[in-house]
Amino acid sequence: MINLFRSPTKSMLSRIIWMLFVIPSCALNKLEESPSQDNLENALDHGFELGVNNDCSQCIESGGACGYSQKSRSFICYCVDKPHNRNCRDTGLSTAAKAGIGSAVGLVGVILIAMGLFCLYRRRRKTQSDQYTSKDLPVTSYSSRETSSYPTSTTISSSSNHSLLPSISNLRNGSTYFGVQVFSYEELEEATHNFSRELGDGGFGTVYYGMLKDGRAVAVKRLYERSLKRVEQFKNEIEILKSLKHRNLVILYGCTSRHSRELLLVYEYISNGTLADHLHGDRAQPRPLCWPVRLNVAIETASALSFLHKSGIIHRDVKTTNILLDDEYTVKVADFGLSRLFPMDQTHISTAPQGTPGYVDPEYYQCYRLNEKSDVYSFGVVLTELISSKEAVDITRHRHDINLANMAVSKIQNNALHELVDPSLGFAKDPEVKRKMMAVAELAFRCLQQEREVRPSMDEIVEILKGIKGENRVESSPDVVDIERSGGDDVGLLRHCHSVPPPISPETDKWTSSSDTAASSF
Repeated sequence: MINLFRSPTKSMLSRIIWMLFVIPSCALNKLEESPSQDNLENALDHGFELGVNNDCSQCIESGGACGYSQKSRSFICYCVDKPHNRNCRDTGLSTAAKAGIGSAVGLVGVILIAMGLFCLYRRRRKTQSDQYTSKDLPVTSYSSRETSSYPTSTTISSSSNHSLLPSISNLRNGSTYFGVQVFSYEELEEATHNFSRELGDGGFGTVYYGMLKDGRAVAVKRLYERSLKRVEQFKNEIEILKSLKHRNLVILYGCTSRHSRELLLVYEYISNGTLADHLHGDRAQPRPLCWPVRLNVAIETASALSFLHKSGIIHRDVKTTNILLDDEYTVKVADFGLSRLFPMDQTHISTAPQGTPGYVDPEYYQCYRLNEKSDVYSFGVVLTELISSKEAVDITRHRHDINLANMAVSKIQNNALHELVDPSLGFAKDPEVKRKMMAVAELAFRCLQQEREVRPSMDEIVEILKGIKGENRVESSPDVVDIERSGGDDVGLLRHCHSVPPPISPETDKWTSSSDTAASSF
């Protein structure tokens, strides 16, 4: 390509803007080596293409002189300051370059804005966390007989999801809805050494040992997942325990906010494990609980449940793993995630069965009807564990005895209590122990009856157990059970016993328990 006008004039450009001749490279090389008229004519004789470019006129109009760059093989405009691509007014950057620079600047701006918003969010979270660390919310008066948050009809459904979330979010607003201390996640993370000292694995979460800065030993329950169901259980346990005070109920020290990184509940630390540990767990040997201690555990557990029922609360998950023991073997009933407030003017509430296999009331399981007698049935299973040291469900036993409640009823009906009780308790050697164990077995038998109307109340159970301990014989209703009858058919049959399948067993269990693990200790 050759520039025909190396020094164009304005008169020439008024007629021809800019002309480019395309000639063979060999002719061009020869012309460049020896620029002469003959070589130029020879190059033109091979034929050429004519191209017209209007950049030159723009260059002239801007005060420049048109030229050609051998390096870039393109038009160039010579100006006073320096050569330009088109005219003396351009910036020297192509449109593509300008677009690239603009995009880069925009991207950097977006990144800086995002970083600023993130830093602002982190600062606000830290400020809120510091604000609520170790802050005591005012205690709201709580009446167990208030049922305004529940429908007044006989059938009462679970709390609605819409009303649940605002209640918990009130924590962030300093509401008096909760009367418990609010801890920050970081505070509890430090207390538990980054959740490294695990105590147990319960139905709703893992429990860790911790030590607060004020010297209190605590058990921190960390919920498994942050689902709506877990939030409901989190709220439920706080609402139940916030104002209940009883020597045999575990104390709730506080919780994290719903907006915390995780949902955590903070309880007093109970050092001696669960009743299940001492009956058939890792604490059962070499020193199993003696009979007087077991009888006292039964009395204190019954007292705690009786207190709950008087307060209008159904525990709904009574089992030996939820009965904690301190160093003096004092009972602390725990785990109220499934508990329900029970209207005093209703006979039952209707709700889907929840609980632990082996402890669930058959009528609750079959009819979805829950009342305080459901806890009585579960307590009957606990009594059976106390006299037998056997687990509530054991698939290694005979298929008819997998469920301990069924096994106990069968042994008592067949006058074979000696096959059920733990021989290490002195049943065969000590007549006094035998008499008391038979009385407790009779009480357990009444608690395990299929028809809940004939089960005793927790108040009655407390009085019977105290009578057994105090050697004041308490007679049971003769039309319900008599396990000491000899002879005759079907000794001690339940009144109106129904032929229904066992409520919970590996063969009949068709629903998932919400608390089916064997260690929820604190």
